[in-house]
Amino acid sequence: MTTRLEMKNMTKMYGSFIANDTISLSLKAGEVHAVVGENGAGKTTLMRMLYGMERPTSGEIFIDGKRVAFTNPNDAIKNRIGMVHQHFMLFPDFTAAENIVIGHEPKQAGFFNRKKATELVQELVETYQIPVRPNAKTANCSIGEQQRIEILKVLYQGADIIILDEPSAVLTPIEVKGLLKTIRQLADQGKSIILITHKLREVMEVADSITVLRNGKVTGNVTKEQTSVDELAKLMVGRELHDLTERVQMNGEAILEIKNVTVQEKDNKPLLDDISLNVNRGEIVGIAGVSGNGQSELLQVISGLRSVKKGSIHLDGKDMTNQSVLSIRDAGLSHIPEDRYLWGAAKQATVEETGLMGYHKKPQYRSYSFLRKAPFRKLVNSWIEKFEIKAGSLEEKAGNLSGGNLQKLIVARELGHETPILIAAEPTRGVDIGAMEYIHEALIEKRNKGEAVLLVSSELSEIMALSDRILVMYEGEIAGEMDRQNATEEAISVLMAGGNQHESKN
Repeated sequence: MTTRLEMKNMTKMYGSFIANDTISLSLKAGEVHAVVGENGAGKTTLMRMLYGMERPTSGEIFIDGKRVAFTNPNDAIKNRIGMVHQHFMLFPDFTAAENIVIGHEPKQAGFFNRKKATELVQELVETYQIPVRPNAKTANCSIGEQQRIEILKVLYQGADIIILDEPSAVLTPIEVKGLLKTIRQLADQGKSIILITHKLREVMEVADSITVLRNGKVTGNVTKEQTSVDELAKLMVGRELHDLTERVQMNGEAILEIKNVTVQEKDNKPLLDDISLNVNRGEIVGIAGVSGNGQSELLQVISGLRSVKKGSIHLDGKDMTNQSVLSIRDAGLSHIPEDRYLWGAAKQATVEETGLMGYHKKPQYRSYSFLRKAPFRKLVNSWIEKFEIKAGSLEEKAGNLSGGNLQKLIVARELGHETPILIAAEPTRGVDIGAMEYIHEALIEKRNKGEAVLLVSSELSEIMALSDRILVMYEGEIAGEMDRQNATEEAISVLMAGGNQHESKN
């Protein structure tokens, strides 16, 4: 195979900080090359330089042996490089075809030729065997189909090199299988793929070669045959990962009881439809499901952020239905929210102030009407050390932290409350493998102490690794329940897609 891309000694500095330190990689025609690394390892910066979004401090890029320099993404596109971003850039009210051809629309007599656009997109669908409905409004497409629209968009622009940034982050397991099949098909048709991901099992399934980054440097450059998931993880983290702490057998009584809860807005279909569940002391209950199937509304109802139309919520025997957030937290609930910026922090607050949220009433941190800052600062500094939170100081704005570091601060804060029950929504979103390992350990330890965790995660591997029982939500209802011993990825995937437990066994 001929070499299509070479990046040589790529360095990017922001002041004295070195984001990328003399990184080199090459990409052949028809190859899938995975770039893996922890949060902040330098993956995104490297790809931003390749796509013309950042100018390198030093280093060279060669396309088909010719040296190139990009000042913006248009330069990259002209050199047949396309990028599918983690957060899709589609117009929801446009059709798939309109989104794909935008910027390069076929015209007739000076006007947009919608029929020709549909024909061109249908040709792409057939050529690359990527299932998309050209005339479907994007807002009505599944997340998986929206991603395929993005891929067809870069193919329509003529891309031979396609960068995929965390492409499976929002997909169901079934959709992930379809994505990996698409990636392989594109490579077999001569396209060159750069896959940015932290999901090492997917890397081992689809990649031909792998570059591992840690702290802005290359720690490994291997083929799939030369490595394993464990070896890649070690190269990413710099140490061996540990097995999770064993579970202590628990048979606790219910700490959280939800009975026949319905949430409905005006005359629309219920967001939650007669939901009942319980979480016992000494138990982690995982909720799986494609985003948008009622998980968010369920957590908002439990934590007091949304009202219940009918049904009841009891926490430690107390009726907390439609109570205030403060009352519910005082009753023994802590909450790692799914959106760290919207619910978990105030961007203009300092690191110290973000950590203080919920602790300002605790007697050990108060003296009459004044806060006792010294003991609290000691606590926050212990979190920073334990979770390896990268912050310039306690006075740094929370909004200046990377997403992963802010997530670690919120997780540390909520675990520190040591409440009888914790809602953990996407607890490891955006964090690196080392921090993920620590968070998982902390959740198991909480469970083993006789406390309870309600876990919601889009990472099915996380749900299966941590949960004692798994509930699957689909269109605002509990589609099925299974215990740890009987749960399989296939069975959960079927329920997530709207099937039933009987189907999953066939």
